[in-house]
Formats: sequence, structure tokens, C-alpha cells
Amino acid sequence: MVARAKPKRMYRTMQGRMVDIEKLRAANEGVQAVGNMNVNARGDVLGAGGNIVKSKAQVMKKYYEKPKGMVDDTPTRSQPTPAPKVEAKPQVQKMTPVASKPAPQKAVAPTPKVESKPVETFKPKTESSSKKGIDAALDGLE
Repeated sequence: MVARAKPKRMYRTMQGRMVDIEKLRAANEGVQAVGNMNVNARGDVLGAGGNIVKSKAQVMKKYYEKPKGMVDDTPTRSQPTPAPKVEAKPQVQKMTPVASKPAPQKAVAPTPKVESKPVETFKPKTESSSKKGIDAALDGLE
């Protein structure tokens, strides 16, 4: 049985051109990737001047040397961390209470006395012709 060749993945752009992504990716392996990780498109760590410091294989080997969930058999004794230094707060001088003067009272002018007049009560007008209902209500309006 013969292994089949991997079919090329061709993509059609919006303008109708055909692009081979794998060929494009292989042609730009050495170009520095955009971002702040200082790696090229292949994954090699780059140093000053774009020189390769660690290859991708070295980075991956170091990553998989010790799986994330693995615990060491011998615990490491860590040095006790010193207590954080607390800065002395400046002493605040307490103020002694000062006897306060009472607020001045406002002078109120005396109100003049008003003679009370007897309240007149409402007395309906009596006319010779007695109107009732709506006619009586609309009588005073014009």
C-alpha cells in the first residue's frame, strides 16, 4: 500500500487568486513574528540582531521535561520570609477641645396685632325665580 501525498490546501482570496498557505508559511519561517515575545514564525527564540538563541526543539524539550502536574519527591525547605516592615506612622497631635461660644440668637421683630374680623359666611342669593341644577350653576358665568 502506498501512502498518499498530503493534498495541498489552496485557498481562494476575495479577489479570486489562489494561495498555497503551506508554501507561504514555509517561505517565511525565518521572519520575526509580530509581538513582544521575540520569536520568529517557526517558534525559535531570537536574541539581539535577530540571531537564534534557542531553537524551537530546545524550548519544547525544556517544557516537557517536567510535566505540570508532577510533584517532587523531596520537598524543598524554603527560608521563612521576614515579616514586612511596617513604617511608623507619624504621631498626630490630638487637639484639646476648646469651649465654643454659643451661636448668637437672631433677633425676632415683634409682629403687630391684627384685629380679627368676624368671618362672613356664604349665603346664596335668593332670587324670585328659583333656578335649579345646571341653570343655577351657569347663571353667574358669561
